[in-house]
Amino acid sequence: MSGFSVIVVYAQEPLPGRIGMVSGLFFGLAFGLGGIGSVVLGRMIDGMGVTAVIQICSWSPLLGVFALWSPKEGTQSGVEH
Repeated sequence: MSGFSVIVVYAQEPLPGRIGMVSGLFFGLAFGLGGIGSVVLGRMIDGMGVTAVIQICSWSPLLGVFALWSPKEGTQSGVEH
């Protein structure tokens, strides 16, 4: 959640006259997806057990590692021109 405010500000830049709308969309999406995620994890726990789901979720930080290879701003396909 520490980067959430930065993401909201970054999303507001293209629509300077609609700051409230952009903030509302982002917060709505964040809470909505969080609610859906908790339902999905609860369903998985019911079917597989708490230990199995925690072990599966322990691999989720790898998504952050994969983000290191995402294209950077001002580059095309990760190669600066």
